[in-house]
Amino acid sequence: MIDILRDIGVIARSLDSIANIEFKELNLTRGQYLYLVRIKENPGIIPDNLSEMIKVDRTTASRAIQKLEKSGFIEKRSDSANKKIKRLFTTKKGDELADFIIKENEYSNEVALKGLTDEEIETFSQLLSKIKLNTERDWDFVKKGNKRNY
Repeated sequence: MIDILRDIGVIARSLDSIANIEFKELNLTRGQYLYLVRIKENPGIIPDNLSEMIKVDRTTASRAIQKLEKSGFIEKRSDSANKKIKRLFTTKKGDELADFIIKENEYSNEVALKGLTDEEIETFSQLLSKIKLNTERDWDFVKKGNKRNY
């Protein structure tokens, strides 16, 4: 069997490492850039939905959210219908930083896909979407306390 997950892991770690080096001067710690961009893309998202989107536990998401809020990149606002619900929004400072991060992501996409035809990129995207869906289903299964049979 071909082990594509190993290659996907190498790609993900390489891009994560590059981002961590480049974003260090922006006062972002490991992975916070991902949260910031997702909040910008989904203004008013609640923390539970954000953690689900990123595929991390609530505690991990909570720590990242607190750091982003403390740094002035995001703010929490009470929901108008239910004051217990806190919605997340980027600040002006967070918007500017998220825009920069999105540009880096677009550049990384260009580099990663260099030499592929439009048709190859489309096929790869479709296949990757299927792989992502399979993995998300498995993640949901395990997250709910189930055990996978190997």
